Amino acid sequence: MNSKHSRIGFYIALYGTVFIIAWIGAFKFTPGEAKAISHLIEHSPFLSWMYSVGSIEGVSKIIGVGELSIAALLALYPINKKASLLGGLLATGLFLTTLTFLLTTPGTLNPESVFPSLLGAFLIKDVVLLGVVLVVAAESWIELKHSRSNQSA
Repeated sequence: MNSKHSRIGFYIALYGTVFIIAWIGAFKFTPGEAKAISHLIEHSPFLSWMYSVGSIEGVSKIIGVGELSIAALLALYPINKKASLLGGLLATGLFLTTLTFLLTTPGTLNPESVFPSLLGAFLIKDVVLLGVVLVVAAESWIELKHSRSNQSA
């Protein structure tokens, strides 16, 4: 990404994604959001076990801490490529997990239409966010490799 316009677009995508992840993560600390995500969590083969060790609000807060941590790691891209690489990889896992909700949560796909339900449409946006965090992880990796090769030369 050498052109000025590419860099501007990259940073808009990066910090737009950071904002979205942080915003959603902060909501996890509210009782309403904890209840709202419980339907997704309880049907997930990857996350439903969490309710056997924590309450609905407790699990939501744990997820919120994870999301806020991921947002912080991604935000460090300009100054710490290792942190942003870790953030990109963790966010990849986050969005792959949320996309599985399309298949595991009843009512997300509308069998009577080619369009998903409102909940399904909300989850589909994670495809774009997944793309952004994969680019951030890749750019972080490239920068780390480049800085290592410059140090050895």
